[in-house]
Amino acid sequence: MTLFRYSLWLCIAFSLSVSQLQGLAEEPVTDESPGSAGVAFFEAKVRPVLAERCYDCHSAESGSAEGELLVDSRTAIRQGGERGPAVVPHHPEASLLLSAVMHQHDDLKMPPKEAPLSAEIIADLRKWIEMGAPDPRTSDSPATEDAWPGGDAAREHWAYQAPQTATPPDVDQTDWGRGELDQFILAKLEQSGLKPSSDASPNVLLRRATFAIIGLPPSPEKLSEFLTACEADGVDAALECVVDELLNSKQFGERWGRHWLDIARFGESSGGESNISFPYAWRYRDYVIQSVNADIPYDQFLTEQIAGDLLPAENNAERARLLIATGFLAVGTKNLGENDDKKFEADLVDEQIDSLTRSLLASSVACARCHHHKFDPFTMEDYYGMAGIFASTKTFFGTFTSPANNRGGHPLPIPHVAGETIFHQSLSAEKFAELKQTAAQLHAEHLEIEAATRAVFAGKKPEKQFTLTEVLSNLWRRGPVEGKLETLDDQGQALPLTMGVLDQTEIHDVALLARGEIGRPGAIVPRAFPQALAVSTSPVIPEDQSGRLELAHWLTDSRHPLTSRVFVNRAWHHLFGAGLVATVDNFGTTGETPSHPELLDTLAIEFVEDGWSLKRLVRRLVLSRTWRQASTYDQASFLKDPENRLLWRMPKQRLEAEAIRDAMLAVTDELDVSPAKGSLVAAVIGERPISLIGLDKRLPKDLDGSLHRSVYLPVIRDRLPDVLELFDFAEPSLVTGNRDQTNVPVQALYLMNSPFVQARADGLASKLNQLANSNEERIAIAFQLCFARLPRPEEMERSLTFLTQTHVAQKHVAVEGQVTESNALASFCQALLSTAEFRNLD
Repeated sequence: MTLFRYSLWLCIAFSLSVSQLQGLAEEPVTDESPGSAGVAFFEAKVRPVLAERCYDCHSAESGSAEGELLVDSRTAIRQGGERGPAVVPHHPEASLLLSAVMHQHDDLKMPPKEAPLSAEIIADLRKWIEMGAPDPRTSDSPATEDAWPGGDAAREHWAYQAPQTATPPDVDQTDWGRGELDQFILAKLEQSGLKPSSDASPNVLLRRATFAIIGLPPSPEKLSEFLTACEADGVDAALECVVDELLNSKQFGERWGRHWLDIARFGESSGGESNISFPYAWRYRDYVIQSVNADIPYDQFLTEQIAGDLLPAENNAERARLLIATGFLAVGTKNLGENDDKKFEADLVDEQIDSLTRSLLASSVACARCHHHKFDPFTMEDYYGMAGIFASTKTFFGTFTSPANNRGGHPLPIPHVAGETIFHQSLSAEKFAELKQTAAQLHAEHLEIEAATRAVFAGKKPEKQFTLTEVLSNLWRRGPVEGKLETLDDQGQALPLTMGVLDQTEIHDVALLARGEIGRPGAIVPRAFPQALAVSTSPVIPEDQSGRLELAHWLTDSRHPLTSRVFVNRAWHHLFGAGLVATVDNFGTTGETPSHPELLDTLAIEFVEDGWSLKRLVRRLVLSRTWRQASTYDQASFLKDPENRLLWRMPKQRLEAEAIRDAMLAVTDELDVSPAKGSLVAAVIGERPISLIGLDKRLPKDLDGSLHRSVYLPVIRDRLPDVLELFDFAEPSLVTGNRDQTNVPVQALYLMNSPFVQARADGLASKLNQLANSNEERIAIAFQLCFARLPRPEEMERSLTFLTQTHVAQKHVAVEGQVTESNALASFCQALLSTAEFRNLD
């Protein structure tokens, strides 16, 4: 390690607080709050397995506790039975439940006398335990109908009542606010004996605004223009001008589109053990970015994603756009290793119900798959009413059967449009004819295999016998061939394809399944929406359609109690660091109540009256006096409101992984602001198991290798690019309205050792040398680029000392097998890019 890199390491190391270093050896704290990612994972992946495979022998409801073990509550499963704890949080190797389901010991096998659970389920259980075994259950024993609290929740809980218009309260400090929003905030502060903080300085305000709206830092030129405008026209007028310019920027859609992709659980692979890539998922990503830039009204935006295939289209381009929009229902996780057709379809429907209701309603109807929701007003009838809607919907996800994939998903063809991008290749007439001939031969062999199978099961001698190897060979050879043909038209030319949905040819209601188990069907439940959230004119579902269009109309009814509230709260969370409802993904009875309920309702109503416009909503929030406050700490205020729920100051916020990376590219002028074409998954990986991509020399080791914005990086489940993985990217398998924020040593190691960061430091040093002739000028420009401010006197002095007293300007270091020039200025630049100030907003 050179002296420069060593100095840089010291700079980063000392940025860690003593408390952080002390906490490295402590047991991690598990977030078991309602709506947390861990609880969502438990509800989606763990509880159904326990209910279906374990409760018959180990639950209070069954009256059975073999081995004195119950697994139907958090306390019981951790306490365990005769042999000890079934689950030890964070320690899968010490958890008897995991060893039992893996059949590791002859005298401890669960379920007994059955094959071990699938590798997919075992992996989910292991991941759950590693997460700390988050478990919200007190007991899974069913409550009696009279005791079920869901009805009371619907009648009494604030979130299930329609938003009400409120008159802004009177305030003493009448000259502070800039509108109704500020009055609501100020009134609460005054009631609590608090005062708002002073306004942030113009340079802090500009940096905050540019990152919040477009996710990029301001240039020194923009900073100079803004400061001049503030002096000439005042901060109000200058800020309005900047905000309007940023909202009209193409980068707005990339920033706020990524927020939506977090809750749309966007991913470019199936996840799980098979984890097959989704080469057409990028089209949905681009649809989201373009729609946000166009400020498509939120009610229309939702309708297109839920039922775009059922909407009229004026031309081919519009039809393609609407089909791509339905990718929202297709990009979720899929258990492609599942052999049971009915189980796969039921899990697919469950994932769609869970994702849709969590993202749009901040409530999960999927919790009612196995039993009435424990706390919220959703019954099993509600769940299976929605299940019929999605069971009448065919999902196209574009995979073919192979040794690693049991599920062919079919891609969804879309109309040709001018300038379209297609990554898979067309075939020559000769190659196309050969492929069709091979497909016909394999299909004929497949029919012979089916005939032989029927004969064997009928007790007859088949005309031709096949070995297991021959059967599997046919299946695995047929899959890629048929998969390739699905990407071509009748002339062998490549088709434009996407992920998405269409209505099934057969529309049908589904049966209620006892405990959610496939083999225990009950009464047929008509397709419907959750009854406790009924609006006065709930649409009627036609017999010949799935009901997705009517579901979209129900969700976007202006009187719906949740849709506008939830979205407004998500926007507030992104701009203020925490939602008015802190549990942004949980508006149910176990979530937190709003800090300012009248303000939330007022904003929700105004949002609808403004035409469901996101840009107008963002503009209203960032032009408030509340948002302009400084983040200055005040001890007296902190003691009264330590969590800043009353907003007596603007909270400091850590930038997301994408903004950190993009800012590094922006300050060096290396950022390519043009939209990336497709994705690394589509262009290079194609459709194949993610476990094999490490063998592909064309792929960069960190899965980056791009100068485009981070929103275009591949989002591969369980194999994210390094910078996204390390800086708390949203889990792409779950609806994530609130990303985790960590500050751990591995982040510092990345900033010190990553070739990407080192290349940006070299680029910044080169830029500074081009712009300035003295170290004083270089330091001043570097601070403006990185922090939107000039260096303080002591910072200038220390920086000059470092640059002038270090004499290794021409040393060389090896980076990834290449030789690059390293000097004091590059090390200085890397130190700036690694500071807490660079990756945080005041």
